[in-house]
Amino acid sequence: MTDSEALRRAQAVRHFNRFYTRLIGALHEHLINSTFSLTEVRVLRELSRGSAQTASALGRTLGIDSGYLSRLLTNFERHDLITRRPSETDARQSLIAITDNGHAAYAPLDAAASQEVLELLDGLSTSSQEQLIASMKLVERLLGEKPPSETVELRAPQPGECGWLVQRQAQWFAAQYGWDQSFEGLLARVVADYTQRNDTVREMCVVADQNGITVGAVCIVAVSATVAAVRLLWVEPDVQRLGIGTRLMNEATRFARRAGYTKLTLTTASTLEESRHLCKRAGFELVSAAQERRFGKMLTIERWELGL
Repeated sequence: MTDSEALRRAQAVRHFNRFYTRLIGALHEHLINSTFSLTEVRVLRELSRGSAQTASALGRTLGIDSGYLSRLLTNFERHDLITRRPSETDARQSLIAITDNGHAAYAPLDAAASQEVLELLDGLSTSSQEQLIASMKLVERLLGEKPPSETVELRAPQPGECGWLVQRQAQWFAAQYGWDQSFEGLLARVVADYTQRNDTVREMCVVADQNGITVGAVCIVAVSATVAAVRLLWVEPDVQRLGIGTRLMNEATRFARRAGYTKLTLTTASTLEESRHLCKRAGFELVSAAQERRFGKMLTIERWELGL
């Protein structure tokens, strides 16, 4: 990445930050008529969500300075919004819990904030609302802590997701390896053939869904009566090495066995280490490797097989 490209991306993030900061300010106008600051509302919200917790845990969760948080909690306690009691496991810590008065103070603020968001969303169509929510989840996934792989659900693709899989892989492989549009054409043919055959007994496609965001996929397509191929295997780069690819491969293998195939094949390039790693882990064996010109590059094309 050149300095100018890095600067352009940084400026784009800052531009979005300014926009969103203004929007958030507009969405919290109800606080003007409240005795609570936005930070105080965030603390009340966190406490209202569950069991008692320590001040240090609150500070880490909300990113609040410990000294400021201590003064804030003291004020809350003075107004009977919270209680504090010694922790049974650590005498140096106190467990903080919201009181009935605290719930009563927070409830109207929470309702007003929700109403403001509902009014904001009301100006968008249902599909635009879902697009907005998906984009917000993507920002959280890319910039937040990586959620555990247990949060991933394997499910059938929804309308448009097979097309997204073509677009996503075509974009990524072009940026990462310089593959040309013939790769996109190959992916599109796989999707077109699979969806038009619509053979749910012999073929399948599953996507990995993490908190409402598609982060991976795999398809099994028939090659012959006894042989099937793994196609469109994909895991988003930022969530690789979390076991998602292994789950997808295991699901593909189970389906192939249930469908009565005796052999599963996968074709990949030697440069795609993640794909090769998944093959080895699943028990595939490398049966051939040859130099070929594909996707505008000279590649070593590998064929892997798994006896079922």
